[in-house]
Amino acid sequence: MDTPLLSERVQIERKSFYFDLKENGSGRFLRITEDVGGHRDTIIVPSTGLEQFRESIERAIMADKDLAPASSN
Repeated sequence: MDTPLLSERVQIERKSFYFDLKENGSGRFLRITEDVGGHRDTIIVPSTGLEQFRESIERAIMADKDLAPASSN
């Protein structure tokens, strides 16, 4: 059984993202769920990879800031 340790919801435009840190017999993990109009997709990141996951997100944020604004076609 998964034990909840932390839960957060983030609303971005029409999408909801749920971040749930949990623990079970295999260890800790972060479950990230995207909900768009009732359709859900989920990824699970083992806690041993959270730092690497964060570093990749930080690089994406920096790259986004360095790029020209996206066109609104």
